[in-house]
Amino acid sequence: MTSAVEQNLVEGNRAYSSTFKDGHLALPPSQKYAVVTCMDARIDPAAAFSIPLGAAHVIRNAGGSVREAFRSLVISQQLLGTTDVLIIKHTGCGMLTFDNSTARGIVAKNKGEDAAKEVEELDFLPFPQLEQAVKDDVEWLKAKNIEEGIRVSGWVYEVETGKVRKVE
Repeated sequence: MTSAVEQNLVEGNRAYSSTFKDGHLALPPSQKYAVVTCMDARIDPAAAFSIPLGAAHVIRNAGGSVREAFRSLVISQQLLGTTDVLIIKHTGCGMLTFDNSTARGIVAKNKGEDAAKEVEELDFLPFPQLEQAVKDDVEWLKAKNIEEGIRVSGWVYEVETGKVRKVE
C-alpha cells in the first residue's frame, strides 16, 4: 500500500516532470559554489537564497554542520570545481536545544540500552550559541585547507523573517 507521503511524491513529480526542460544542465554547478545549511523543513534554500537549478550544490544536514558535510564538500571542490562555500545556520535551530548527553538519554529512553550503545560515541554536533557555531564552522573548514583560493563565509538565516545576515 502506498503511503500519503509516497503518493504526494508521485503526484508532485508527475506535475513537475510534465513541464521539465532542464535535463541539459551540466553536472558541475554553473555558479561554482556550495551551500551547507540545515535540514530544517522551514528552509527552502532555492527560494530563500535565490539558487537557480544547476547553479550550486546544496548540502543539508542537522544543524548545517560542515564537519558532517565535509566529504560532500571535498567532492564538490575537487571533482566538480566549486570555489565558494556559504555556511548558513538559522535561528530556532533544534541543535540549540540539547547536548550530546541529552540526545543519548532520549535514545536510551525511547529505544532501550542496546540502541543507546549504538550512539554512545556519536557526536550529534549540537551547539549552544548560533553565531559562535557559524564562526566555528567557518574556522574549521578554512583550517582544512583542502583547496587554495576557496572562499568560505558564514551566515544566519532568520526563520522568523526570511532574511539572511553575514556573520563576521
